[in-house]
Amino acid sequence: MRKLSRRGFVLGAAAGAAALTFPIRRVQGANDAINMGFIGVGDRGSASVKWFSGVKDVRVAAVCDADSSHVAANKAKYPDAKAEIDLRKVLDNKDINAVVISTCNHWHALAAVWACQAGKDVYVEKPVSQNVWEGRKIVEAARKYKRIVQGGTQQRSDPVQAQIRELINSEKLGKMQWIRGNRLGTRASIGKTATPLKPPAEVDYNLWLGPAQDLPMHREKFHYDWHWVWNTGAGEMGNWGVHVLDDIRNMLSDKCSLPTRVLAGGGRVAWDDAGETPNAHFVYFDTGVVPVIFSLSNLPRKKGDGGAPNYRGIQSGYVIQFEHGYYAGGRSGGRSFDNNNKQLESFKGDGGGAHAQNFIDAVKSRDASKQNGEIEQVHYSSAWCHLANIAFRLGAAYDKEKALAAAPKFGPWAELVDGFNAHLEANKVDPKSPALKVSAMLELDPVKETFVGPSATPDALAMLRREYRKGFEMPEQV
Repeated sequence: MRKLSRRGFVLGAAAGAAALTFPIRRVQGANDAINMGFIGVGDRGSASVKWFSGVKDVRVAAVCDADSSHVAANKAKYPDAKAEIDLRKVLDNKDINAVVISTCNHWHALAAVWACQAGKDVYVEKPVSQNVWEGRKIVEAARKYKRIVQGGTQQRSDPVQAQIRELINSEKLGKMQWIRGNRLGTRASIGKTATPLKPPAEVDYNLWLGPAQDLPMHREKFHYDWHWVWNTGAGEMGNWGVHVLDDIRNMLSDKCSLPTRVLAGGGRVAWDDAGETPNAHFVYFDTGVVPVIFSLSNLPRKKGDGGAPNYRGIQSGYVIQFEHGYYAGGRSGGRSFDNNNKQLESFKGDGGGAHAQNFIDAVKSRDASKQNGEIEQVHYSSAWCHLANIAFRLGAAYDKEKALAAAPKFGPWAELVDGFNAHLEANKVDPKSPALKVSAMLELDPVKETFVGPSATPDALAMLRREYRKGFEMPEQV
């Protein structure tokens, strides 16, 4: 097996462009097997292997992870699969038709682009990118190489989504007025070590880092807690928030690509740990359809209480307010009510269990229109999370009146901000804590996917992309 560099991918893609613009030759018909490579087989990735292996005509052809213990555990379950440490070997394997990317967030986009260039179809976990710019690069690669690329927001394949859109379109409850999303689920501190954490011996740290910078880690655990550091993760907004925001965009019938304005506030409070991302976060999105607001917290209802707060009974999900009532739900369904809180209807789904089948159906048919989670829509939903994070990071000292001024005549926004302050007080957090921030209202051009006007500062524009480590650069031209 030759050593495959990033340069090798670019040259190979250019030399074989004609071949890559057609369906994979081994996928000949509806009954042919799909040889799949699984890149990233930790907790989520292992679940993906099991999920896809249950789909008819799927063969687990390769399992790959920078952590050799993850590879060994999956190889034991799927002995016929090739075991790899370097994802480039999976992409260079001509027998593999499609890949599932369940790596850390910082690898998602580059791995997806490389896979498209190598002629593979791609299922990539959410958020599909680490920043807005590289998310667009996946879309460009999918289009250029005519690949089927699906995002891992599986609830798009839940039949209940169509039922809720029908509720909206029917105007049974009148016109839609606003939407509030929530991710209210408790977590614990990740700790902080005096000396940098050493990667486990079984991890190829260079491959694990990939595009990310080699920065000292002071958290206690190597795996999973990379979510809470900007170099490798996108915080709870990119972890769980993307699911809720993707639902909301779906309920808007994907009429809004990116918001035209965004404001955010919050902070990482109550914990003195190595995490950087906020554990309390609130956002205002101007969509051009209806206002969308979002509340996120990893803190309990109050200090010493293990339970999470909720809004109208929803912890992870959303509330759609209409003129004459509202819908409140999350993954797998919800209920509609009149404005006196009398339940009207119940909506039941399955959480999107058919999302893997939907991807395979699209791969076999070579028809991207069959996809429920086509890459461009999940790119947009991921970008909403990145914009919420950017706004938070650009914020100045938190001031409740400044936050309220974002939408001074919008009652639900005042309710959210007041609730944020009350939540801080319940957790014994001083609202004047230097860890708390609130941004100005940032303006965007949704078509160009960039900040505009006074919001287009060097700091803001820089956060739309990242600096890539040598050898793992995202190309300007895919």
